[in-house]
Amino acid sequence: MARIHTRRRGSSGSDKPVADDPPEWSDVDADAIETRVVELADQGHDPSQIGMKLRDEGVKGTPIPNVKLATGKKLTQILEENDASGEIPEDLYNLLERAVRLREHMDENPQDHQNKRALQNTESKIRRLADYYRGDQLDEEFSYTHDAARELVSD
Repeated sequence: MARIHTRRRGSSGSDKPVADDPPEWSDVDADAIETRVVELADQGHDPSQIGMKLRDEGVKGTPIPNVKLATGKKLTQILEENDASGEIPEDLYNLLERAVRLREHMDENPQDHQNKRALQNTESKIRRLADYYRGDQLDEEFSYTHDAARELVSD
């Protein structure tokens, strides 16, 4: 499959091994995992950071390779059930941060055409992703503007 904004082909990455059960060596209780997930979210970690911390540090010293296999729920689902999820999805938030950084750079360096193109591509991705999330995880009236993005990122 090709990439959206380049002529190059996509790179094939490694896939997760197919597994239906958690590994035998990871015998942590599902409630302990959910408690740790909510605890990490309260500390201000994003869902991707929480997954890496559980993989590396684990719960009570036992690493958790896959939250969904161990608990039967996705990490974001656990956060939503405990009202610990963010107001906007993580992937959209990361794109908004990047757009704000690029816009600030463009204000200082107006002749930087390469970054102007990167800003256009990023804003295009934001609009497509906002269309995807609108009504479900975003307000129906949400529309991308630089000022709105700067306010969301600065909070």
